[in-house]
Amino acid sequence: MFCYQCEQTAKGQGCDKMGVCGKQPDVAALQDLLTHAMKGLALFAVEGRKVGVNDRAVNVFTCEAMFSTLTNVNFDPADIAAFVRRAVELRDDLKSRVKAAGGKADFAEDTATFTPASTLEGMVAQGEKVGLKSDPTVNPDILSLQHTVLFGLRGISAYADHAQILGQEDDTVYAFVHEALAAMMNKDLELNDWVGLTLKCGEVNLKAMELLDAGNTGAYGHPVPTKVPLGHRKGKAILVSGHDLKDLEELLKQTEGKGIDIYSHGEMLPTHGYPKLKAHPHFFGHFGTAWQNQAKEFSQFPGAILMTTNCIQRPQGAYAENIFTSGIVGWPGVPHIGNRDFTSVIQKALSLPGFTDDSNGKEVMVGFARNTVLGVADKVIEAVKGKAIRHFFVVAGCDGAKPGRNYYTEFVEKVPSDCVVLTFACGKFRFFDKDLGTIDGLPRLMDVGQCNDAYSAIQIAVALAKAFNVGVNDLPLSIICSWYEQKAVAILLTLFHLGIRNIRLGPSLPAFVTPNVLDVLVKNFNIMPISTPDEDLKAILG
Repeated sequence: MFCYQCEQTAKGQGCDKMGVCGKQPDVAALQDLLTHAMKGLALFAVEGRKVGVNDRAVNVFTCEAMFSTLTNVNFDPADIAAFVRRAVELRDDLKSRVKAAGGKADFAEDTATFTPASTLEGMVAQGEKVGLKSDPTVNPDILSLQHTVLFGLRGISAYADHAQILGQEDDTVYAFVHEALAAMMNKDLELNDWVGLTLKCGEVNLKAMELLDAGNTGAYGHPVPTKVPLGHRKGKAILVSGHDLKDLEELLKQTEGKGIDIYSHGEMLPTHGYPKLKAHPHFFGHFGTAWQNQAKEFSQFPGAILMTTNCIQRPQGAYAENIFTSGIVGWPGVPHIGNRDFTSVIQKALSLPGFTDDSNGKEVMVGFARNTVLGVADKVIEAVKGKAIRHFFVVAGCDGAKPGRNYYTEFVEKVPSDCVVLTFACGKFRFFDKDLGTIDGLPRLMDVGQCNDAYSAIQIAVALAKAFNVGVNDLPLSIICSWYEQKAVAILLTLFHLGIRNIRLGPSLPAFVTPNVLDVLVKNFNIMPISTPDEDLKAILG
């Protein structure tokens, strides 16, 4: 196996025996085979659009399949093998329809013609031949950009899948995913072509996040400032982790009147700010963080646990028997719920002891998405003009278990008292419960939301730039980004598409970026690695 799509990849170079995330070699090979199959499907999807053949089932499946290859989403070999077989079925059906419509259907590439082996072992062997570095003839810098796009596509697909579940779709997103996958087999594309596709990946991801924002706010209202208890109360309990608001909504409905409290975990924390979700009285509080103490937290949770997306390392230990997955999430031996009928989760929660006492912990504030912040824009602008607010820091991104991420906690703790911190995604769980106080009644620490709520942060920055009649890069605003997996890659590409410069990225730079590609990013966007909190604050603030 060889995988280097996440920040924690072995030795900062690549996992070649087993994934640091827990991914086994057979799963890695099957995911490579699935990517291979998706490139073939994409060839005919691109040709189909040229002759009026555009299949929504193919579009939706494409995002589901790509989503399943994200870090920590699906480690079940049987699930990935089923995706491969389905990809080939859809490919062959689309091929016949494209041919009938007069489109090109005689591609010689193996991706367009291969047949999956009849056994799982045979498919693994096929996958081992089509890995990320299986073609040594590709220029290393072009391969670097291809993989940057590939990993960005996986992030886009995650957001597009969540959005379509909530009724928000746009064919431009589907079309680009197919276009970019098909391009990976085009030997005529040069370095500048791939630079263009990389930036377009960021542009399309902005659209995907906009769709998801519309889906979330359309279904559940715009987030409002809300205090969330970090304690617990006596009673049966279910913990929900991940990103899928539809799963949470359905679970809340199905547990009404059953004496079960629902707790958020990880990226589900911001959902307490959505009016239609917080209206459920048994949606009580937040338990645990996202990464650094995850196994310990789950082992201490006395109820059932529902995983909706990639926010957990491989389940292990006694607590694993209390875990269920939903959507496209899968692990061997963990019960999977595919139709949002959470009866089995509810029954498990009722069979477990739940919390035996009340515990009044801290409270944290959520709900500072764009509507909330822009609703007090005049106050923010006045505070900046009056020198009460000197600088804004966007400290956001993914969390992980690798040492070095304490940088972000220390950075936030050392941000001067006349500065404001905006945060989103699970990286904030290093510091989300810090009391930074207020400036003229405005919280100095504002939780913008989940990782996809980078869209809200972008809208806030754009609105402030417009109010001050300057470009975004001229605002008193700095981005300190932590990355772990492929949604963060997609967001970073969006920032590049928007021309945002001077981003500080860590804990380490992506292993899939070659020195030459990094040089291009530095020259065009002045991206830089984090150093120490003291050094970075001094460089930014003087």
